[in-house]
Amino acid sequence: MTREIPYKIYLEENEMPKQWYNVRADMKNKPAPILNPGTGQPVSLEDIMPVFCEELAKQELDETTPYIDIPEEIRDFYKMYRPSPLVRAYCLEKALDTPAKIYYKFEGNNTSGSHKLNSAIAQAYYAKKQGLKGVTTETGAGQWGTALSMACAYFDLDCQVYMVKCSYEQKPFRREVMRTYGAAVTPSPSMNTNIGKKINADFPGTTGSLGCAISEAVEAAVSQEGYRYVLGSVLSQVLLHQTVIGLETKTAMDKYGIKPDIIIGCAGGGSNLGGLISPFVGEKLRGEADYRIIAVEPASCPSLTRGKYAYDFCDTGRVTPLAKMYTLGSNFMPSASHAGGLRYHGMSSIVSQLYADGLIEATSVEQTAVFEAGTMFARTEGILPAPESNHAVRVAIDEALKCKETGEEKTIVFGLTGTGYFDMVAYQKYNDGEMVDYIPSDEDIAKSLAELPNLES
Repeated sequence: MTREIPYKIYLEENEMPKQWYNVRADMKNKPAPILNPGTGQPVSLEDIMPVFCEELAKQELDETTPYIDIPEEIRDFYKMYRPSPLVRAYCLEKALDTPAKIYYKFEGNNTSGSHKLNSAIAQAYYAKKQGLKGVTTETGAGQWGTALSMACAYFDLDCQVYMVKCSYEQKPFRREVMRTYGAAVTPSPSMNTNIGKKINADFPGTTGSLGCAISEAVEAAVSQEGYRYVLGSVLSQVLLHQTVIGLETKTAMDKYGIKPDIIIGCAGGGSNLGGLISPFVGEKLRGEADYRIIAVEPASCPSLTRGKYAYDFCDTGRVTPLAKMYTLGSNFMPSASHAGGLRYHGMSSIVSQLYADGLIEATSVEQTAVFEAGTMFARTEGILPAPESNHAVRVAIDEALKCKETGEEKTIVFGLTGTGYFDMVAYQKYNDGEMVDYIPSDEDIAKSLAELPNLES
């Protein structure tokens, strides 16, 4: 007999995942290997250990181990803000007058305001365990930089953050949270690195991109003894850590006999989306269940819906390994849209392979429609969503309205990846009617894709 479903489903502490789930182990078509840019051959552990912590490098290359134990020290930190609630959006359903049942997994209940802390604490833990002095990283909207600064403060590590310039200027208080936790924050592209100087020369007045900031952070890591580079999205190791989101979601739904029909997540680099959907995709891969899974990306940076599935550099400065992914080209400079965390030219190799195999679908949405949805959600559900999260909100609302038209009682679950309280410039632009939609032309994308590495894809 199905238990009565509460408004918010909270798991017990002992129901929190003890292992991360590595969906690659169940994928029949594994993601293509990342390549050494110098040799064009698959990277070895020795190739990437100068950049990544040793244990993280092993996780990055592991495509056979289905479950990886979460160290007790990381689980102890998780207990400060996890398990996170799965919430039934009754008020939103009522406002939409839809027969659909809408649930959201809320990841904003920590100072970083997002899901990013799930991987930040893991990466800081492995850096500390290795005896490093500190780490370098990039951040777009600032959520990842905030999360990493929190994790580094916890483990007494130096933290150097290169923040995409448009976000650095739009979100000064996000920057100050990072500094409060002890991080050094630099707008990117900067004049502190050789790559930053080159990007500024090639693109005068640029507001930056995640690809630029990644290049600078990698250069900073390899030029300082005792430092490693850590990344907040895209990499398989990051997606692995984020599977706590999906594992908790599935445990909560199973506990009350709920089966989702549609699972929705915003997609920038792919880690939060991949983390949410991995346990459900695993069931699809094993033939145990079926779900409709939708990745939602900004129309201003549409890597899945308008990009090419090919090998490309993960950064603008072309110093990182090559990954086969849906990409707009590493030189693609997205417009200064307000969803800073989604302004990345490529997509996780895992998410890319799942999309190529038809296991998930993708759509892109324009930012005015995104903020319209986020505003409705805030007024009905009482939480101000991050601009990135609003992409998932938009499509969840659209799917619920389709159910209203057809009368179908579908169950929809989406990831509410974070809060938007540091994104008030964006909300101000929307409220003042000054927000515009940025959509790259076919010519813009073609020009960037023409500069892809000359490799078989």
